[in-house]
Amino acid sequence: MGIKAALPKYEIYFYNTVLCLAMFWAASWIFEVSCSNANRKTFKTSVKPGWYYFGRKMDTADFEWMMWFSTFREHILFALSGHVLFAKICSMLAPQYRSLVYMVYGLLAVWTSMGWTYVTLILSHCILLYSISLVKIRWLCFVTGLCTLATFKCEPFVSWQAGFVEGDFELRHILFYGGCGFTIMRCMSFALENCERKDGNYNILELLKYNFYLPFFYFGPIMTFDKFYLQVNKSDLTRKEWEVWNINLQAVIYLGVIIVVDVLFHFMYILSIPTDMKLLKHLSDWALVGLAYFNLVYDWVKAAVMFGVINTVSRLDHLEPPSPPKCITLLYVFSETHFDRGINDWLCKYVYNHLGGKHENMVEELVATLCTFGVTILWLGPCQVVLLWAFFNCFGLNFELWTAKFFSMEPFATFEMAMSEAMSRRIRAVFNTFNFWCIVLYNVLALNSLDFAKLVTKRLLLKGFPFTTIMVMFVTYCLVQVIKERERRQALIDDPDPLPPPPPPSAATASTTTTTITATPSPAPAASPVTDPSKEKAE
Repeated sequence: MGIKAALPKYEIYFYNTVLCLAMFWAASWIFEVSCSNANRKTFKTSVKPGWYYFGRKMDTADFEWMMWFSTFREHILFALSGHVLFAKICSMLAPQYRSLVYMVYGLLAVWTSMGWTYVTLILSHCILLYSISLVKIRWLCFVTGLCTLATFKCEPFVSWQAGFVEGDFELRHILFYGGCGFTIMRCMSFALENCERKDGNYNILELLKYNFYLPFFYFGPIMTFDKFYLQVNKSDLTRKEWEVWNINLQAVIYLGVIIVVDVLFHFMYILSIPTDMKLLKHLSDWALVGLAYFNLVYDWVKAAVMFGVINTVSRLDHLEPPSPPKCITLLYVFSETHFDRGINDWLCKYVYNHLGGKHENMVEELVATLCTFGVTILWLGPCQVVLLWAFFNCFGLNFELWTAKFFSMEPFATFEMAMSEAMSRRIRAVFNTFNFWCIVLYNVLALNSLDFAKLVTKRLLLKGFPFTTIMVMFVTYCLVQVIKERERRQALIDDPDPLPPPPPPSAATASTTTTTITATPSPAPAASPVTDPSKEKAE
């Protein structure tokens, strides 16, 4: 079945209508629960007074969002504004030194916020991995990097290194782990790229420029060294038409999304409700299912906004950062399930694609996915929830390959070839429906808690069977068809179908053409006649 398989328009309109009504229905349940439980005792620490002109309390359960857009807002704006100012001055006066200016400003900003001992710790890791990269043994660089990353995930190394952070800055612990973790990933990228370089080695100054680029330092995203090196050292700094306009438009959109999310936090407590298991047990099936879905949508919005703000600054520096994460609403296959494209690109380049080859052999694919999720577990920090999340997603990714291999065999391949493309698309959408909810439940496990994921699963598959199960799966089927329609239209834009050849002229048309040509007098009778191929063909 091709991605360009179309369905009748009335069928697509029906799917969109069902989907919109279901979204509003689930949101109304969550809104009602939020209104009736705003003063609940278990919500005292997370539901606090918000904007006074709304007259409602606000859900503040997400510490990361509150840190970025409330507590840490002034620090971010001040640091990034300074970076943009100095970068613009350098681009105008001495563009050949702009990467060096980025490094100096980033180094001073990190020194000011975290102290010189923290800078010394970061430099020691950079020097260690740079020294190992000079040997140009790929596996040694990888093992050293993973061991270094493990020192930030296990005791007593964590407490010993955390002691290097000076001062009582409110967010120093967050900045400590963020800066150190991303530093190790960047140093590993540099070391592995240095191993691939045939002629000589990269200078350690290039590693420092790469690591201390301030917009990416504390919170990412990760851009692999080869891409960063090419983009930050390019001499042509001219912009495409409308590029600055698009950058400003993206910044305005992100600002609007931040305001919309803050407003919605006053009306739907989607983050506080999952923490109260007693309340969850009394919710309706629609409220519980909608709560699980909206939690994942919010997590995508948060990642898109946080990375989007940083990416806007990096685009002003003439860089092309990793794309924003793909929305959970548009995911129905495990191979596209990633909330951080920077980490995903890093893992694919250095682990998954390196070990998996063409991703056709099941054994190679299994080894590649196991190693990829092994690195991911170390990156996130090994614990029960992370291990369960990694196991289920690893199984889902491999199960997709096994299923594709199985149904490509006979007689299934013949059956699919015999049916129409529209029917094949409908049947595939049924399987994608169950896949979609596997992705939702596996990621709810990581975002919320094991108890919440178990409760949603029981309501969806056991307690709510058959009415809730059938209704939710039907709505999800409509959602998958809407996603496929969007992908079909994008495929037609990216790769339009060739126009059909013009039909040959009919006999009547040829006769009329002959009569017209013959009856038309020659404007120059004395001149020698010119041979007309179309006339000869018509005659």
